Amino acid sequence: MTTLRLRPEDPADIGPIHRVLAAAFARPDVATPPEVELVDELRDSDAWVPELAMVAEYGGEVVGYALLTRVRVRSDEHTAPALALGPVAVAPHRQRIGLGTAVVQAALDAATELGERLVVVLGAPAYYRRFGFVRGDRMGLTSPWSGLGEPWQALVLPPSTSGDGPPPTGEVLFPAAWSRV
Repeated sequence: MTTLRLRPEDPADIGPIHRVLAAAFARPDVATPPEVELVDELRDSDAWVPELAMVAEYGGEVVGYALLTRVRVRSDEHTAPALALGPVAVAPHRQRIGLGTAVVQAALDAATELGERLVVVLGAPAYYRRFGFVRGDRMGLTSPWSGLGEPWQALVLPPSTSGDGPPPTGEVLFPAAWSRV
């Protein structure tokens, strides 16, 4: 029986993660997809949250990846922390068996355990709805991608036991690395 293991990445996973990202985002017009470089740049930035870089290991092989990194939500009154989901990738030979869903859910569960409140993503609405994501603009969130409509999405995570108030609203500020994707 093949075993699925979901866990935070460790340094030995960097090469396998590169391979998963490169295969999942391969395009004929680029040698290295920008998503590979994005992860490397985020890993070396203050947006990196090590506990929220999740791998899916299937049969001992790293075949899936979901990354949550720090972003900020700026309103007129203040700036609040939030998370951005992405990139999410599954090796092509392991797609369509639930590994992407599993690794994303593991990352979201880990974020909830850390007391995070808000996650944003730019992606396929039909896919991300299964996790509870809704249109970000309907939650009062803007970004460089909010004009795309439905693909700009947000998820309010369950509140921690501290009785957190409503999630932040305003402009989502991404690390500079995101502007190159």
